[in-house]
Amino acid sequence: MHQLLPRAACLAVALLAVALPAVPLAAQAAPITGPAASPAATPAATPKRLITVDDLSRFKEVEDPRISPDGAWVAYVVATHDLKADKRLGHLWMTSWDGATTMQLTAGARESETSPRWSPDGRYLAYLSSRGDENGVEQVWLLPRAGGEPRRLTEARGGVADYAWAPDGSRLVLVMKDVDPAPPGGEAGKEKVSPPIVIDRYYFKEDGAGYLARGRSHLHLLELSSGRIEPLTHGEGEDLNPEWSPDGRSIAFLAQRGADADRSNAWELYLIEAHAGAEPRQLTRFEGAVNNPGGEGGTNRIAWSPDGRQLAFLQGGAPRLLYYAPTRLATVAVAGGPVRVLTAELDRWVSSPAWAPDGKALYVIVEEDRAQRLVRVPAAGGRPEPVLDGRRSVAGFDVSRAGRIAALSNTATTVPEVQVQDGAGWRPLSRQNDALLDELRLSAMEETSFKSRDGTVISGFIIKPPGHREGTRAPAILRLHGGPVGQFSYALDQPFDPCWQLLAARGYLVILVNPRGSLGKGQDFASAVLADWGNKDAQDALAAVDDAVARGLADPTRLGIGGWSYGAILTNSVIAQDQRFKAAISGAGMSNMLAGYGADMYVREWEAELGTPWSAAGTWLKLSAPFLHADRIKTPTLFLGGEKDFNVPISGSEQMYQALRSLGRDTRLVIYPGEAHGFTRPSYIRDRAERYLDWYDGHLK
Repeated sequence: MHQLLPRAACLAVALLAVALPAVPLAAQAAPITGPAASPAATPAATPKRLITVDDLSRFKEVEDPRISPDGAWVAYVVATHDLKADKRLGHLWMTSWDGATTMQLTAGARESETSPRWSPDGRYLAYLSSRGDENGVEQVWLLPRAGGEPRRLTEARGGVADYAWAPDGSRLVLVMKDVDPAPPGGEAGKEKVSPPIVIDRYYFKEDGAGYLARGRSHLHLLELSSGRIEPLTHGEGEDLNPEWSPDGRSIAFLAQRGADADRSNAWELYLIEAHAGAEPRQLTRFEGAVNNPGGEGGTNRIAWSPDGRQLAFLQGGAPRLLYYAPTRLATVAVAGGPVRVLTAELDRWVSSPAWAPDGKALYVIVEEDRAQRLVRVPAAGGRPEPVLDGRRSVAGFDVSRAGRIAALSNTATTVPEVQVQDGAGWRPLSRQNDALLDELRLSAMEETSFKSRDGTVISGFIIKPPGHREGTRAPAILRLHGGPVGQFSYALDQPFDPCWQLLAARGYLVILVNPRGSLGKGQDFASAVLADWGNKDAQDALAAVDDAVARGLADPTRLGIGGWSYGAILTNSVIAQDQRFKAAISGAGMSNMLAGYGADMYVREWEAELGTPWSAAGTWLKLSAPFLHADRIKTPTLFLGGEKDFNVPISGSEQMYQALRSLGRDTRLVIYPGEAHGFTRPSYIRDRAERYLDWYDGHLK
């Protein structure tokens, strides 16, 4: 299936004006020069065209910008969809700070590279890749900045999930999962049979990771000079997101520890000296969610103050509020003491804390209504100051020792690209998608605001079909986001969904709504749906349609609806309550909540929010109303999902499909083999988009 390169799949290039060592020509990549190193631009006279399904695989996903220690370069990941190999591949790129030169650092048709991290002296760029690993897990690789072949540093059977450089560059701290000894090989001529999966954990499955047996994530130290790896932490808990102290003597990390750590959503802050045999010291003790890391290597990381005296982290709300409570920026003294919350009055979710080099402030991303902003929060407390704001979304950023900032940002008609701050302004640095965007005629995302049935003000967007004439009504599609604690913000698309612009180009009015439960408007707005899904948020969703019809934009006789994840759960609720929709698409959803208990990865959240099924059966039955009253659903509905989805298992879609099929309704079920909650195979992403268009076209046109 995969086309192999004649040489190594990961290619090194020369980045400095020095002679290259002896590297085969096939392994050298030429720099791309010119204004911000963009591909050849489309001539200005070329008329723009509407977006098509073919364009979905042409978009490039730019991720994880990292500024070199000298501030001269920004490294980042560029992911593409290789239709021939039917694979999503991410490779490392680098652009000079002045934007004059861009270089692709790695390439290959089989494996990706992720998590670029500069060595403290800037001579090397480390990264993670499964290249050449017989188990297909990621290992740490080291690429010389001056050119040459990359070198593999680890051979961990369970792989490396995350890592960080020591300040002197002599060591790395690794996050590695414990694995059982390799099972003995089968007899010659006999098929190898996987051993049984034995589980004794409360939290035993996770989307993308599969079943979680005894393996736990712990910290290890890698000495670069000798290649020796030794364990640093151990035990029944999980240890993630390590960060070295500025003096290199200690490592802060997040951990779930205790007799039954699996039952908690709290990731407490710990400190350990950076040598084998050291014992960790707990710095925070809070019954709610503390700095939930968002998965291994997540963006909600710990941040050391430049003087090494304080640690910044994120603190959640009370346990009963789960993700409905805003995350707040907090600090604690390394020596111990009370936690200081710096954004207690903000009532907004913050993420990705990073200290300013002078130690006087911290940078965080703030979730606002329909946008994500980069702000600067005074370390002594006070009002956040905007750094990168406006009608845009900021997905990530990096701050250099000298205070330079590189951010991953996009607007309504662009995809995330690296932007850098020059003085008081910002300019684009990466231009991976400029050529494609120059070809396309895209529709504006118009902000909309309206009142729900009870007078609550709801916001969202309207995307009109290109060439829409005022006074005419178009078939309309209401899209619902996942979460429920998420939101539609300025972007070309939403994770797990085909491009909204694709629907608009097909002639549809696209309605995006942020109902109660969404981010951007504070705790009360988000928690309004706590243990009450499909009620107030369903009213808000229907109000979005009423608003578009009242404004003369939407044709009330040709209405569609759909969503992915919680968007599908809410879709099922809406069509069980209202029969105005002529087509629905429910992707990776569920409605039979009782049957879902223990089948997905959310047992902690469900028991905290809903109670156990045997102690709060009424709540579970109430939320299962779309399944228990499936006979009320008249809308033709397409159900889709990934076969290996442990986030919202495919059984949820199977049950709703079976119910509607039993009732003789117009319905269809599409299962994508091997896919988890977020699809990665380009052919399936394309197929899903085509099925979206075909289903809506077949019922609304």
